[in-house]
Amino acid sequence: MPHSDSSDLEPDSSHSLHPTIREEVQDLMMSSDTDTAHAPPPHIAARFSRSSTLRRKTSATSSRRNSLSSHHSSRSSRSAQGGSYSTHVAQHLRRASIIETRKARLADRAAHAEQVRLRAALAKAAPRASTSSEDRALAAKQAREKFLAQVAANCAEEVKRAKKIAEDTREKKAAEHLKLKEDMIERLAEAEKRRSILQQNQRRPRTATLPSVEERKVIVRKPRTETEAAKVIQKAWRNSKRRSVISGFLELGLTLENVQNTSFEDVGSLLSQDKVLQSTTKVLRMYGIQDCDSDMTGEYTATRTFLSAFLVLGHPAQVLSKDGEQEKDLIEKAKNALLCFDNMVMSPSLSPSASQLDSLSDAYTSFQTAFTAWKDRDSSVLLDTMLAQFVELDAIWQSVKNDKDGHVAEDYREGIQHNQTLLLVRLKRLAGPDRAMRMITEAVRKSRKAKGKKKLAGDVRPRAASLPSADATAPKLTPIEASVSDVDAGASELGHRKTTSLLPDNRTIMHELAINKEYRIDIKSKTDMRENAIQAVSANMRQGFESGLGDLFIVAMAETLREKLLSLVVPGKSLHTLISESLDTAMITNQVKMGAFSYQQFFTFMNSLLPKICAPVRDAEVKALAEDQTEDPIERLAKLNYVVDLLSVDHANFSLQMNAPLLIKEAMGYEQRCFANTVSGQTLRKTAQWWSGAKRKTEEEMVRRSSREQSAPAHRTTTDKVYMQGIVDLAIGVTELQEVDIPETLELDRSRISRMRGEILRMVVISAVLLTAKNLMRRDVRSQWKEQAQRMWDLPFTDAQAFIAAIESRYALPANTKTQLSGTTERILLDGRNRQVSHAVVKVLLQKIKAHVYTRLSASSAEERVKAASSASQVLSSGGLAEFVVQIGAMVDELQRVADVDREAHGKWYDDVIEAVNRENVTGA
Repeated sequence: MPHSDSSDLEPDSSHSLHPTIREEVQDLMMSSDTDTAHAPPPHIAARFSRSSTLRRKTSATSSRRNSLSSHHSSRSSRSAQGGSYSTHVAQHLRRASIIETRKARLADRAAHAEQVRLRAALAKAAPRASTSSEDRALAAKQAREKFLAQVAANCAEEVKRAKKIAEDTREKKAAEHLKLKEDMIERLAEAEKRRSILQQNQRRPRTATLPSVEERKVIVRKPRTETEAAKVIQKAWRNSKRRSVISGFLELGLTLENVQNTSFEDVGSLLSQDKVLQSTTKVLRMYGIQDCDSDMTGEYTATRTFLSAFLVLGHPAQVLSKDGEQEKDLIEKAKNALLCFDNMVMSPSLSPSASQLDSLSDAYTSFQTAFTAWKDRDSSVLLDTMLAQFVELDAIWQSVKNDKDGHVAEDYREGIQHNQTLLLVRLKRLAGPDRAMRMITEAVRKSRKAKGKKKLAGDVRPRAASLPSADATAPKLTPIEASVSDVDAGASELGHRKTTSLLPDNRTIMHELAINKEYRIDIKSKTDMRENAIQAVSANMRQGFESGLGDLFIVAMAETLREKLLSLVVPGKSLHTLISESLDTAMITNQVKMGAFSYQQFFTFMNSLLPKICAPVRDAEVKALAEDQTEDPIERLAKLNYVVDLLSVDHANFSLQMNAPLLIKEAMGYEQRCFANTVSGQTLRKTAQWWSGAKRKTEEEMVRRSSREQSAPAHRTTTDKVYMQGIVDLAIGVTELQEVDIPETLELDRSRISRMRGEILRMVVISAVLLTAKNLMRRDVRSQWKEQAQRMWDLPFTDAQAFIAAIESRYALPANTKTQLSGTTERILLDGRNRQVSHAVVKVLLQKIKAHVYTRLSASSAEERVKAASSASQVLSSGGLAEFVVQIGAMVDELQRVADVDREAHGKWYDDVIEAVNRENVTGA
C-alpha cells in the first residue's frame, strides 16, 4: 500500500520531488558506506527535522530545504516508506494557500506602487507657484555662478602662470634628477676605471706569500744583439723622460682642488706663466694630444685652451656670463677632460694603454669643440659691444673736433683717446691685431658714411644758377641784421614761401640750419601732401571751367608759373628776358579774350625752357613731362606746376648750400626777434607748466637718491638738470603729443618730437618682442638681432604672426616656445596699437631708455659725457636694446643740439619763467 500511494502522487509532484531526491542521493553518496539507511518513525523524524531547521538558522521563506515543496517532497519520499496520505494532502493545500496569499500581497504592492507613480507624475506635471525662498535661492545661485565666472575670467592669467611655474618646476626637478643619475653613472664609471687601472698594476697582493731568496733574485736576460740592446736603452730613456715630464707638471700643484681654493686673479696669473705653459705643453705632447710639428704659438694656444678647463670648473661664476645650456655642456666636457687627464697623470704606469689615450683624446677634442663654440658666441657679443662703443666715441669726436672757439675739442680729445685706446687693446687681444683693425676701420667708415652728407645721385646745381662770389653774397644777407621784415625780404630768395607750398617758412629754415649745419629741404616727406594739393587744384580748375571761369584760371596759372620761373634765373640774363616776354600776363590775357591762346604752343615753350633751367638730376622728370601727351590740359598744367616746384626746391637747396655759413651766424638773432614778435604781450603759460613739472620730478628723484646715498653736488637740483628732465619727458614717450604738452619755446620742434615718440614706440615694442624670444630660447640678451629688428620696423602692430615669422626666418621655434611667444607678442602689440605702456617688459625698456638718455644729456663735464657715451653700448645691450644702440645715440645727439639751440635762443625767456615758477613755489609754501 505505501508503494501504491506513493506511485499515485508521483506524477503530480515529480517536479517538486526530483530536486529533493537528487539532494538525498547526494547525501547518501557522501555518507559512509558502512551505514545502513533505515526510515525512522514519524515522531522521531519530526524531531530530527526541527533540530536541523534550528541548526541551519536560515529564513523559512528563502531556504529551499525549509520550503513547502521541500517538506512535501521529503514527506512524500517518507510516505513511500509508510507515511499517511492525509498528511500529504494537508501539506499540499497549505502550500497552495500560501502561494495564493503571496500572489495577492504582490498584486497589492504592485497596485500601490502604480498609485504612487501616478501621484508623483501628476504632482510633477501640475503647475505650482514658486515661493519667495525658491526665488531667492535661484537668484543666489545665478549670482554665485556669475561671480565664479568673473573670478575665473580674472584669474585665468594667474592660473596659466601658476601652471607654467608648476610645469617649469617639474621639468627642473626632472632635469636635476636626471643630472644626479648621470653623475652617479659617471662616478661608477670613474670607479670602474680606477679599479681597472689598479688591476693592471703588477704589484703583489699583501696576502701573498713572501718569496724565497731564490725567487727574489731578478733574472736579467742579456740582449743577444745590438738591436735588442738599443731597444732596451731607448725604452729606459723614454720612461725616464716621461717620468721627468710628469714630475715637472706635478710640482706645479695644478689640481682642481687647489684652483677652487685660490682666487680667480691668482689662478689667472698662474696659468699665464711660461713655466706652467711649457710643462703642460710637454705633458700634452707626450700623450699625443698636440702635434710635435706645430709651431710654439699654436702649441701655447692649444695649451691655454686646455688650462681653461681649470678656470671653467674652479671659477665658473667669473668665467661664464650666464648659466645656459651651452655653458652646462662646456662644464660637463671640461670635467670629463680633466678626469681622464688626472687618471693618466696619477697612474703608476708610465706607458698608458691605447684605450686610455683614445679616451683622453676624445674628451679633449669634445672640450675643445665646446670651448671654441662658447668662445665664438661670447666673443662675438663682446666684439659687437666694443665696436659700438668705439664708433660712438668716434662720432662724438667728429661732432666736436671742429669747435675751436669753445675749446670743446680739447676737453673731449684726451678722454676719447684714452677710452679708444683701451677698447683697441681689448679688441686686438680678443680678435687679433689684423682682424681688429679691419673691423674698426669698416665700422667707423660705415658710421661716418651714414652720418655724412646725403646728396642726390648726380649734379644738383641748377643750370640757370650762378656761383655767387663773396662780394655778391654779402649784400643779400645784410638785411638779416637789420630787422625781421628785411630778413624775410632777403631770405625769400631762399625760401620762396609765396611761390610754392613745398618749402617751409624762413623761420623754420633758419631754425633747422642752427640745429643741423647740413640741413637741406627734403621733398620726399611732402610728396603726398603735394599730390593732394595738385588734385585739389585740378578739381578747382575743372569746376571753374565748367562754371565759365576758365579764362581766369588760365591767366592765374600762367602768372604763377611766371613768378616761379623768374625766381629761378638771374635777373638781366637772356633766360630772364625770355620768360618775362613769353609769359607776359597782359599778352596772355588778350590771347584768352580773343580765343587765340594755344595750349600746344604753351606746353611746347615750357618743354623747351625747363631743360635750360633745371639741375641735371631733374632731367628725368623734365623729359617725362615733355613726353607726356595727355589730352587733358588741366592735368598737364598740374604736372607742369609740380615739376616747377621741384626746380624751386633744388634752387632753394643750392642757395642754402652757398649761403649756409652766413645764415647760421645770424640764426640765433633772427630766432630771438621772430619769437619776440610772436609772444609779444603774451605769457608763456605752457612753458611755465612744463618747467614746473620737470622741476617737481627732478626734485623727487634727487630726494630718492639722497635717501639711498649721501648728498653730493651731483645730486643737487640745477637748472640744467631740470631742463634736460623736461626735454627727456617731452621726447622719450609713446603717447600722442598733445597741444598742451609743447612749450612755446619748442613749437618749431613739434614735428621732430612727434617723430621721436613714434620711433621710441617702435623701439620698445620690437625690443620687447625680441627680448621675450631671447629669454624663451635661452639666448644671450646682448646678442644683436639687427636683421629681425629691421624686418619688424615696417610691420604693422596688428599682425603678430608677421613678427613671429621675422624671428622664424633665422631661428627655429619649438611649438611650446612659439605658443608662449605668440601670446606675449599679442599683448605687447596691443600696447603698440593703443600707444600705451601696460606690459611689464615695455615699461622696463622705456624706463631704461629714459634713464640712459637723461644720463647722457645731464652730464655736466666732458669726462662724464665721454664716460656715458663709451658705456652706452654695454648699458643698452645688457638692458635688451642691443639692436637700437645706434638709433638711440643719434637721438641723444639730436636732442643735445636742440637743447643747445633752444637755450641759446630763448635764454632770457627761460630766466623769466624760472623766476616766476620759483616765486609761485615760495608763495604757495
